[in-house]
Amino acid sequence: MDIELDTPVQFLKGVGPRISNLLARKDIVKVGDVLQWFPRTYEDRHSVTSIKDLQIGSLCSFEARVQGYRQIPMGRSVRVIHEMNFTDQTGRISGKWFRVPFKNYFTAFKPGTSVRVTGEIKSYRGGKEIHHPDVKIVGEESQEVMPPGLIPIYSETEGLTQNLIRKIVTNALDTTGDLISETLPEWILKKYELPPLREALKKVHQPGEESPSTWLSFCDPHQRRLIFEEFFWLELTLARSRTGLTKESAPPMRILNTFAQKIRQAFSFQLTQGQEKVLADIKTDLLKPHPMHRLIQGDVGCGKTIVAFLAAAMAIENGYQVALMAPTEILAEQHFIKAQQLFNPLGVRVTMLTGGQKDKESSGIKKEIKSGAVQLVIGTHALIQNDVEYKNLGLTIVDEQHRFGVKQRAELKKKAIVPHFLVMTATPIPRTLAMTVYGDLDVSVIRELPKGRQPITTKAVFENKRQMVYGFVREQLDRGRQAYVIYPLVEETEKMDLKNATDMAAVLAQQFRPFEVGLLHGRLKSSEKEELMRKFKEKKIHVLVSTTVVEVGVDVSNATLMLIEHAERFGLAQLHQLRGRVGRGEFKSYCILLSGRAQSDEARRRLEVMTKTQDGFKIAEEDLVLRGPGEFLGTRQSGLPGFRFANLVRDVEVLTIAREAAFEVYKKDPDLTSAENSLLHDAVVLNRKPSLLFASIG
Repeated sequence: MDIELDTPVQFLKGVGPRISNLLARKDIVKVGDVLQWFPRTYEDRHSVTSIKDLQIGSLCSFEARVQGYRQIPMGRSVRVIHEMNFTDQTGRISGKWFRVPFKNYFTAFKPGTSVRVTGEIKSYRGGKEIHHPDVKIVGEESQEVMPPGLIPIYSETEGLTQNLIRKIVTNALDTTGDLISETLPEWILKKYELPPLREALKKVHQPGEESPSTWLSFCDPHQRRLIFEEFFWLELTLARSRTGLTKESAPPMRILNTFAQKIRQAFSFQLTQGQEKVLADIKTDLLKPHPMHRLIQGDVGCGKTIVAFLAAAMAIENGYQVALMAPTEILAEQHFIKAQQLFNPLGVRVTMLTGGQKDKESSGIKKEIKSGAVQLVIGTHALIQNDVEYKNLGLTIVDEQHRFGVKQRAELKKKAIVPHFLVMTATPIPRTLAMTVYGDLDVSVIRELPKGRQPITTKAVFENKRQMVYGFVREQLDRGRQAYVIYPLVEETEKMDLKNATDMAAVLAQQFRPFEVGLLHGRLKSSEKEELMRKFKEKKIHVLVSTTVVEVGVDVSNATLMLIEHAERFGLAQLHQLRGRVGRGEFKSYCILLSGRAQSDEARRRLEVMTKTQDGFKIAEEDLVLRGPGEFLGTRQSGLPGFRFANLVRDVEVLTIAREAAFEVYKKDPDLTSAENSLLHDAVVLNRKPSLLFASIG
């Protein structure tokens, strides 16, 4: 049969039904998908380094013998570190895997086996080791389909060796080379000096005798062409969305400050310069003929919520309803209590709508929303249910945007003709991510914290210091302060031998007698959560044992200590958010990260970052480097595409020019009607990509 780009991959030479099932695990189902199975790195066959000369931080290849293999338990957890030791005449080095590449991966490497090892050299306890290396038995290379030089290394899956992968890719290139049509307009290729798609694809998979340093740093023009392509389609979609916004009509508003001034008078503090600047941005947006679409970025505790309430006051004074959506019921309840304090004296009706309310209660609230009897509605995802109708929605506010997907954002927007839209996030987002995920939003940043905020002393300690930590907790309680103790689990599971909130709440109740210990977690009813938080605020509960349900929004100024158990199991963003629950009052505050000694390099790095800085933007940049963009925000939750070749950390320069190109397209030709943009018109307007390649991008 004739092979096309959309032919099922099983019909490609050398594949068949069994291997096609393995390829499906990598989302490779068509022949065209094979061409986009890009190398994750390259091995330089001309360069062989001795173990003694391996340089930390560099990608190296060396030949050695396998000395042995073992599994290292990670504390009391069921998880293990896989370690294989390699030796040559100059020394010894350990290879470590924190996850198994595929089942029975290590059985092929018996002691004494000669292997070639490729990977990045890491520093560990004053020595060197190599993480997740590519290991190949010497002698297999004679069967290689590729000539000497730079050899592509692909992400593996069980049953597929590197050599087999390279054979499949080579067959796909040979079979479909003439079928690959250009996807970008000629003017873009010329302006940004990009090689043709067909040439770029072939070269990326078969670089041959090229400069190793250029290719290993992904700076070759052929690599940059494919990276540009991925970024460009996404940025083109965002540019189109931004262009479309300017054509929509916004709810007309005037700047009325009576409500806002009365709310300001209720504060016992002055707004920071950052808050005032964001408010000025919002006022400017509200006067424009098209709707506001603005993101407020700010660190934990910088005062974004106050800005949001002042924006709500302006919209309400103009006669509109405002909807404020939060990611959790606890955070929605916090906003609801604060909003009542600020808006009730103004005669503004405030209500709350969450999924945890009884049908009778929520039904009455929905009627009030539809009639317009309620001006400010605070809630969770319940605000975008199909049966929720607004009489005159003028402004929608979404708190903690990274927890909501693009689809939810669109659903909320449907609740009015075209409301103004304000987004808040306490997770500072690096510039590269903001350019992709929030490319259709204007961004305002609040960098400084309110005056009087105390710096939080952060310490990382091991399990053997537990009693010392408990002594410090009691010292804080004796001074009249309160504490949070956070656990990753609600109850014990068979799979994870970790301390859990339920069991430890009972232990801590005995440990800290006569102080009162409360237990908060997501499985409690809304009324129970509300009662617990009320008691904690009123100092009737002194130690609040909780899961990460308190990660955002909880504000108790007398709480000065955050103790996080199994801190090595939390991500940087979570640790930073949890730490932000303290340091909100006049008293000195502390964060203690308690962990086991068996940690991955990444876990150690996270804890080290937390002890060195409180700057959320620095923490976010480090988090992006450690986890990668997809995991940083959660690809599905954020709407961020899963890039096949591009990397938001490594390729920021290419992202910048791809964005520049995309926005230039719409600036010069908003409807894509010019002849030079015919390819783009077919792809974006008619949804006909010029090739099956990159069809999922953008």
